Amino acid sequence: MSQAETFTEFWSFYVLAHQQLATRIFHTIGTLSGWSLLAAAIILRRPWLVLAAIVVPYAFAWFSHFFVEHNRPATFGHPLWSWLADQKMVAMVLAGKMGGEVKRCMANQSNAATT
Repeated sequence: MSQAETFTEFWSFYVLAHQQLATRIFHTIGTLSGWSLLAAAIILRRPWLVLAAIVVPYAFAWFSHFFVEHNRPATFGHPLWSWLADQKMVAMVLAGKMGGEVKRCMANQSNAATT
């Protein structure tokens, strides 16, 4: 997805790369674990937990891409947008809105393919 010029364009690509519920669950577990580890690093004054706060979310996410979605993580092409999109996706998962967002993006993709 090197042609995305805006985050909005990237978001649709990102959503379509996370169509499987299991992928979104792995991402959510990883991201929430990462934030928890970062909080623990600050509260407990354990700097090494900051490294764990970075590694754990990526491990969960990459596992889901390689073994559930069978695609390449967007992190490699757009690291900052990927991180921002992950935060947005996890918020939408927790709000119960991500399934609808996947359907919306899939419909947009289908409409674009037929025009």
